[in-house]
Amino acid sequence: MAPEPATNMMTLSGQQAEVTINGGINRETSSKFSQTLQISTMASDSQVAPDVETHQGERAQWVLNAPKPPGVWTQFRTTLRDCVGSCSGLMVSFKKHPFEYLVRSLESVFPIIGWSKDYSLAKFKCDLLAGFTLASLCIPQSIGYATLAKLEPQYGLYTSIVPPLIYAFMGTSREIAIGPVAVISLLLSSTVQKLQDPETNPIAYRNMVFTVTFLAGVFQASFGILRLGFVVDFVSHAAILGFMGGAAIIIGLQQLKGLLGIAHFTTKTDVVSVISAVQKSFHSPNPWNPLNFIIGCSFLIFILTARFIGRRHKKLMFLSVMGPLISVILSTAIVYATRADKHGVNIVKHIKGGLNPSSIHQLDLSTTNFSSVAKIAVLVAIVALTEAMAVGRSFATMKGYHIDGNKEMVAMGFMNVAGSMSSCYMATGSFSRTAVNNSAGCQTAVSNVVMAITVLVCLEAFTRLLYYTPSAILGSIILSALPGLIDLNGAYHVWKVDKLDFLATLGAFFGVLFVSVEIGLLVAVLISFAKIMMNSIQPGIERMGRVPSSSSSGSNAEEDAFGDVKQYPMALDTLPMGVLIFRVKSSLLCFANATSVTSRILKWARYNKDEAKAGENGEGKTKLIILDMSNLVNIDTSGIASLKELHKELAAIDIELAIVNPRWQVIDKLRLANYVNKPGERVFLTVGEAMDACIGSRVLLPPV
Repeated sequence: MAPEPATNMMTLSGQQAEVTINGGINRETSSKFSQTLQISTMASDSQVAPDVETHQGERAQWVLNAPKPPGVWTQFRTTLRDCVGSCSGLMVSFKKHPFEYLVRSLESVFPIIGWSKDYSLAKFKCDLLAGFTLASLCIPQSIGYATLAKLEPQYGLYTSIVPPLIYAFMGTSREIAIGPVAVISLLLSSTVQKLQDPETNPIAYRNMVFTVTFLAGVFQASFGILRLGFVVDFVSHAAILGFMGGAAIIIGLQQLKGLLGIAHFTTKTDVVSVISAVQKSFHSPNPWNPLNFIIGCSFLIFILTARFIGRRHKKLMFLSVMGPLISVILSTAIVYATRADKHGVNIVKHIKGGLNPSSIHQLDLSTTNFSSVAKIAVLVAIVALTEAMAVGRSFATMKGYHIDGNKEMVAMGFMNVAGSMSSCYMATGSFSRTAVNNSAGCQTAVSNVVMAITVLVCLEAFTRLLYYTPSAILGSIILSALPGLIDLNGAYHVWKVDKLDFLATLGAFFGVLFVSVEIGLLVAVLISFAKIMMNSIQPGIERMGRVPSSSSSGSNAEEDAFGDVKQYPMALDTLPMGVLIFRVKSSLLCFANATSVTSRILKWARYNKDEAKAGENGEGKTKLIILDMSNLVNIDTSGIASLKELHKELAAIDIELAIVNPRWQVIDKLRLANYVNKPGERVFLTVGEAMDACIGSRVLLPPV
């Protein structure tokens, strides 16, 4: 009789497997698993099996005997050391090379020292042209944004002098243009006027704006010094899209006051109040003046046409940039020549000239509304930083260099603190002016210096010429800058990629549009937080299977590839009968999701057990459940208690539970809770090793 072929019979008992080779089949096994798997192997595999088991035992030891993870106090000290910097290294450097240490320290605070070493005359010529071009756009916009912030026009010009000068020395972006912007101006006017009325008490309102600017600068600098840049990231890109879009519409509607020449207008910013105020103006004793509307619309069309021509023909780019300034000059000349101010055309009138006056004595830190002022300052600081960082990073990526986020925050903070002491209100990076600065060929932040000097000269010499500038022109200039704030393509992209992110966009948009600016931003942040919580603790599990290898034999890496059976349907039938593999989808197993996760696993186990009972001879009965915890970053006591309960429930129905690849914090807490003690008992490094240890050797495709 011919000898029987060599076979390898695996009988599972806990974590042990009895292997019978070259002698037929051993049928006398006592195992927790009633199912035995027969797999044909080469005789040489039997010689490798003991080495494999030894190696797996060592790897299980790696999981269980991992070093103690850093505690909360250790992490805090590490963070604090990173915030302060490598003090010990700096002190050693100071002792060995004091001059070099001093230069490096100054360069870290003032980046201009570093890049000025390579500055050339050719770069200065480019920056000079870009600075003049930037000033031609900045002057009319600054006047318009100051009126939007409900301040006198000169404060917008002041804000275009001191903050850009300080940023040029401390900032790391080469292209960003610093000054007042529309969104921050609207945010200040809509929040501060709830504490001080700008019409009944303009001086107190102005002082409160300076105080908010000072505190916002302190917060911004603190974020940078303490490496708290993640605070800015709370306002997501999707939230900013909706916030900017809603703010642009509100800003545009508010310009109807200047375009129509309405004397009494609402102080509210929601769209319903603004439209109601416009409707009431038609029935008021002093209706709107059509001359204001004609002047404003005519020059708005001129600015938009000049911009269109400039973008289509690069040689005429100067028309796009000079359009607002040309509009101011022409409209002022027309009003002066025709004396249109005598016929109902509203004009700017007196603009105070000269250097920025000191405003230190106007800062009121002892106000009874200090807590409210501080809340406004935090909101303004975060929004201003978010806009500036988005602008700076966009152009830095385009030019192929990196900006230091923490240094940017410090620079923004110091420039606003200094600005608040020199009659400036909140300044940040402007996207429209930065685009102009880049198109004009700027090379460094010197373009901001040139712009600031040009605005200063204008304040000294030409403010009297702006007396007859019609207010409608300022509204036209602001309206011409609003299309850049509405990014429909960006909103569509968010909708296409992530519907929950788009919900944050809609929340910010409609919140700003129908309630208020701060409520819109708050709604968007809350939606973003809710999304984070859902993604972190959503009570979901994935059923996994082995992804088939690309070859008949397959490498170890391919054999160990396991994936979600919904994503990889072909992996559904590649596991041996009686084995279920699940992966926890959330990054935290805690009181909020632990019960749901474990109950779903139990539901699957009982369902498979009932299905097996209904079949012939109980085939397919679940005997092993492998829980992949590679996604879990942390676990709390409720999660551990749920795991213990799951283990007991499964053991009661004769099912073994194995845990795979727990992260550092997770395995440490499982050890402290005495859930795992011995290597190979319940914890393994990979899914494949868990199957090998529980089944006896690597299981290939089940027999057909």
